Amino acid sequence: MSRHDGARLSRALESSATDLLAYLERRIGADDAPDLLGETMVVAWRRVDELPVDAERARMWLFGIARGTLLNHARGQRRRWALADRLRLQLRESATSPAADDGAEVRDAIERLDPELAELVRLVHWDRLSIAEAAELLGIRASTARGRYQRAKDALRATLGVGAPLA
Repeated sequence: MSRHDGARLSRALESSATDLLAYLERRIGADDAPDLLGETMVVAWRRVDELPVDAERARMWLFGIARGTLLNHARGQRRRWALADRLRLQLRESATSPAADDGAEVRDAIERLDPELAELVRLVHWDRLSIAEAAELLGIRASTARGRYQRAKDALRATLGVGAPLA
C-alpha cells in the first residue's frame, strides 16, 4: 500500500463513515453496527489496492464492502442459531438431567465432599469419563485419582448410609 492509497482511503472513510454506520444500523441495530463498521474498515484497508480513484466510486466501493461484511455477519448469526438449536434439541433428547427432586440427597452429599473429590465424582458419574480420563483432565496421576475416587465413594456411603458399593 502506498502512502497515497492510505491517504485516499482515510479521506473516503472519513467522508462516508457516518453514512456507512447509518446503513449498518438500519439493518442490524445500533448495538452491532459500530463493530461491523470497524470490520468494514479493516477489510477496506486490506483491499486498499482496489480503491477506485473517483470519490463517488470509492464511496460505493466502501458500501459494497459494508454489504459484504453485513452478509458475513448474517451467515455467522445463522450458523450460531443453528448450532444453538441443535444443542437444545440434543439436550432435550438426551434428558440426562434429573428431575428437580430426583437425586437431591446424592447431589447434596457430593456438594459436601472436598471440592477435588466432588469434581472427580462428577466427572466420572455425570460426564461419564473414566477415572483415567478424569485424572488427565484434572492434571493428576491416574493412581492418585483412583485413591481419591475410593475416598469419595467411602465418604458418600457413610453420608448416605448406604452399604452397597457405588459403580
